[in-house]
Amino acid sequence: MKVAVECKSPLMQKSLELFLDKHLSSLKQCDIVIRDEKCLNDVRCVYISSDKSADIVKPFSKSQLILALEQKYKSMQSENLEIKSVVEDNEIFNEYAPLDFDILEKRIESLTKEYQTNILKAVRAFYEE
Repeated sequence: MKVAVECKSPLMQKSLELFLDKHLSSLKQCDIVIRDEKCLNDVRCVYISSDKSADIVKPFSKSQLILALEQKYKSMQSENLEIKSVVEDNEIFNEYAPLDFDILEKRIESLTKEYQTNILKAVRAFYEE
């Protein structure tokens, strides 16, 4: 887990850097970004504040911080795996789509003929009575 810290408060910035010294990374290479202001569009962002809606509520301990970041990292990894599996499934489907289409076309033709035959039998039976 690689973490970048981007805080407006210099005290918060330094505290987080001391807590996360083993996990620190640049903003470009990080998995998670910690900020002390709300971030709307960044999935990697973790918001720290005394506000109840924050991802991590102040005050917090080092262990609480690490646990919260690990949970965030795990949830991001599981989302990435789900997205990758969906993409792979679509790639497999697209790879075999032309073959499946031919099979599907033949199946539709046979069902249509069968349906036509059944309708004709029903009409004949109706008029023969």
